[in-house]
Amino acid sequence: PEECAVFHCRNCWTVLGDSLQLCGQEPPGLSVLICFKVTSDVTWEDSPLVGLEGALLGCTYYLLCCRSCGLAVGFILHSSGSDLAYLRDLFCLFKNSIICYLLKNQMIIEASKVNFPAVTLKE
Repeated sequence: PEECAVFHCRNCWTVLGDSLQLCGQEPPGLSVLICFKVTSDVTWEDSPLVGLEGALLGCTYYLLCCRSCGLAVGFILHSSGSDLAYLRDLFCLFKNSIICYLLKNQMIIEASKVNFPAVTLKE
């Protein structure tokens, strides 16, 4: 695969996941990478949070954190309106919390600057 990347925590470089687990395009208003799976170095609390503003307004979600340094790296959507329903129970990693290591050209780049090929949940 040409576009393979490993996702690292921006703060401590712990491996959080990879581009082989990408499963959807980011919705408007959210700058996230949507993944089926992440590594065991991604943890989440048992208590859900409620979105009070922005794209997650009225949604309940679990905050994802890096096990090594505690940085908030994303969320798992628990309940939402119909517009975000397809994200429920998937791992949404904040692009601004992730650094990508691109395997093909051995480059390190911010996740917000990488354009991965379009992936849909059907694929």
